[in-house]
Amino acid sequence: MSNFGSIYQHGFARIAACTGHAAIAEPEANAEAVLRQARRCAEDGVAVALFPELGLCGYSIEDLLLQDALLDEVEEALRTVVAGSADLLPVLVVGAPLRHRHRIYNCAVIVHRGRILGVAPKSYLPNYREFYEKRQIAAGDDERGGTIRVGGATVPFGTDLLFDAEDVPGLVLHAEICEDMWVPVPPSAEAALAGATVLLNLSGSPITVGRAEDRKLLCRSASSRCIAAYVYAAAGLGESTTDLSWDGQTMIYENGVLLAETDRFPQDDRYAVADVDLDLLRQERHRTGTFDDNRRVHAARTGGFRQVAFRLDPPASDLGLRRRIERFPFVPADPDRLAQDCYEAYNIQVAGLQQRLASIGGPKVVIGVSGGLDSTHALIVAARAMDRAGRPRSDILAFTLPGFATGEHTKGNAHKLMNALGVTAAELDITPTARLMLKEMGHPFSSGEPVYDVTFENVQAGLRTDYLFRLANQRGGIVLGTGDLSELALGWCTYGVGDQMSHYNVNSGVPKTLIQHLIRWVISSGQFDEDTNDTLAAILDTEISPELVPGEELQSTESKIGPYALHDFTLFHVLRFGFRPSKIGFLAWHAWREKDAGAWPPGFPESERTAYELPEIWHWLEYFCRRFFGFAQFKRSAMPNGPKVAAGGSLSPRGDWRAPSDTTAQTWLKDLARWDVPRADR
Repeated sequence: MSNFGSIYQHGFARIAACTGHAAIAEPEANAEAVLRQARRCAEDGVAVALFPELGLCGYSIEDLLLQDALLDEVEEALRTVVAGSADLLPVLVVGAPLRHRHRIYNCAVIVHRGRILGVAPKSYLPNYREFYEKRQIAAGDDERGGTIRVGGATVPFGTDLLFDAEDVPGLVLHAEICEDMWVPVPPSAEAALAGATVLLNLSGSPITVGRAEDRKLLCRSASSRCIAAYVYAAAGLGESTTDLSWDGQTMIYENGVLLAETDRFPQDDRYAVADVDLDLLRQERHRTGTFDDNRRVHAARTGGFRQVAFRLDPPASDLGLRRRIERFPFVPADPDRLAQDCYEAYNIQVAGLQQRLASIGGPKVVIGVSGGLDSTHALIVAARAMDRAGRPRSDILAFTLPGFATGEHTKGNAHKLMNALGVTAAELDITPTARLMLKEMGHPFSSGEPVYDVTFENVQAGLRTDYLFRLANQRGGIVLGTGDLSELALGWCTYGVGDQMSHYNVNSGVPKTLIQHLIRWVISSGQFDEDTNDTLAAILDTEISPELVPGEELQSTESKIGPYALHDFTLFHVLRFGFRPSKIGFLAWHAWREKDAGAWPPGFPESERTAYELPEIWHWLEYFCRRFFGFAQFKRSAMPNGPKVAAGGSLSPRGDWRAPSDTTAQTWLKDLARWDVPRADR
């Protein structure tokens, strides 16, 4: 079997953007510097190593570009690089001035394992402000379909070249040079439409105040618009400072996300390294239909790109994973980003409920409040919606509905919260009705037997919802649902007359792992008064439990269905990217195997920080697949209205997720079964 730990088995390719000390007009010294970094990249398992513009001679040499002695040395240095690459893994993308026909071209030379795969000229030459490139260099924007004689061989030449790794699916390279990125329609945009996934920019850009941020903006936007990785390597120390200075900026973006960058103004070799997710890029293009629509509009040019095939022969060993993986993909660890996400999520819910109430005549809101996270959050959303609509909070009819196992702690928190918010509060004990129903059904519990089966639990869950609907009928209201996205994913809700059903559900787009952070944000942002905040803080410290089964020990949801942290991790990657479960397991293994590695979301309790080994991750992956793909869809197919909240997706059959109710999980379980992974002893 394949090595589970290898990134190349899971759709990744390791990419490096390199910079260093340029030796002005000394091509052989620069060639040795390229090979020095290339060898280091090879040891690191790098597939593609990018170097700066005109790196074999230096970008800032002006009219020296027209000197035969220099150009001869550049070709000799290129031979050195080619020969030195023979036993190295990475594709090397180096910058060199090359003679072709009657002019000199500023070129990206693509080298791999002892041969030149092709040469891409710079398309657009800046000739403004500090730049005078047209004095020495010919523009390559019209070079398509040609060849060039270099290094004793005739190789493809043009801006229309894609370099396709036959043995690494999805690794397709395209090179452009510096200014090419700054024009309205860059060569890389056409290349991406033609199939390139890794866009490479060799840059000689000098540094002025603010330019580094401009470069980042362009790289980020290019990667996002092109649904690609955009890799950038700029010239650094050693370039001529006659009139300019250089900062050696390197960065790697993937679909708008910064994966890696290096410190600027380095004094020695630097390289940014990241593992680009080729599966992610492919999936994003598959589901973003307008990407291929745009290709069809430009088919006259994108259809003419040439494919240059090569074999990478990547290592099968465990190289680690060079990218940040969020433990909680729905909950960013960056404090500013989390605060922004919580602000948006909360207000999406509030605005959605406010609009729904306004559009149906302003009914009252009927809600069951258990003292748990979900109903707590739904209640504070409802309270803010009433505030925004200029209505009294007393129009919220909130009920605690204690059953056989309801604890005094959670019930007490529910009453405290309802009182603090000033809603119309009441308690309705469902146990007499539940006893009657169980008796009339002939359930063993009614005869004194301690039988706490699914029927016993669902009688309580169903009665709570039944009461809420009848109360809504009686008092002119709608039932506000409280169940969350994670419960819908697993089908962990009672269908029909149960917590699966409501008139409108503000939480249906919110994953379980986000709700606690939303409540923390509500507290920290001062949405309510101090008494409310104190109660919210107490509720945050309460174990997640359905409280349906009597007993001395608290009934823990996660002890039965597994950690919501792992389930939400899987859910995000299933919904957002359609990844194979085995790949999700690989990502979860890297995200969760070390408790002290990586960042945790701000405010996440120290006592709840944990790690998961691969066997446990695998066990809950299988559990998720069985429930999500093989069981729970019929509940989602009939789910009530509610707003999409997270960019990771929703499960509404009218929105993000359309799936049959009668499928099986076998295809996904088969993917897991093909890996030789230790199983948990359960």
